[in-house]
Amino acid sequence: MKNYALAVDMPDDKQLIEKYIEYHRNVWPEILKSIRDSGIINMKIYHIGNRLHMHITVNENFSFEQKNQMDLANPVVQKWEKLMSQFQIPIPWAKPGQKWTPLKLIFDY
Repeated sequence: MKNYALAVDMPDDKQLIEKYIEYHRNVWPEILKSIRDSGIINMKIYHIGNRLHMHITVNENFSFEQKNQMDLANPVVQKWEKLMSQFQIPIPWAKPGQKWTPLKLIFDY
């Protein structure tokens, strides 16, 4: 198993932030299945201010490239991603076209 941490920002708008949180209290079953099917064993999203931090634990077969290909081929995931895009702003260090940006591990005890 391997762990990754990623970050994305949200608009500084309390109503939008609350709406995003509400969507994540009731994530669509198809989205949960796509997460599982990609090799993600556990996913947590943390929130502070207008920043989100995601932590994922993945199995040995997981790759971001494969996850991206699976997502692009899944119309329900595409619908969810389009819906979520109104809430997500790439952080300043994101590469072009990148939404969730991987964080570099600097301490592990």
